[in-house]
Amino acid sequence: MDILTARHERSLMTVTLDGRLDALEAAPLRAILTDAIIDGQIDIIIDLSNVEFVDSAGLAALVKAMKDARRAGGDVRLVSPKAADAVRVFELTKFDKVFTMGLDVETLLNRR
Repeated sequence: MDILTARHERSLMTVTLDGRLDALEAAPLRAILTDAIIDGQIDIIIDLSNVEFVDSAGLAALVKAMKDARRAGGDVRLVSPKAADAVRVFELTKFDKVFTMGLDVETLLNRR
């Protein structure tokens, strides 16, 4: 009998956003995340801690990335925004329950 073993490491990509995640900024973010997932980068942490505002286009970009990553066997996790207005959007839409969210990248790394 032959026994073969192999170790497989999955890499993790972090994306840090600053400012507003609105219709103007959602398209470039969606393109970056789509390209990364197509290239096999299926585990992504998006740091929203410095995002001041999120609109429906921004949420749509995040949800699309999450669905694409999960379909490929990975996931998208989010660092919670600090700005009350941005947090409120996640709470009102219940996306704070859909996404795995944490206070910082380190916390989310430990949830892997």
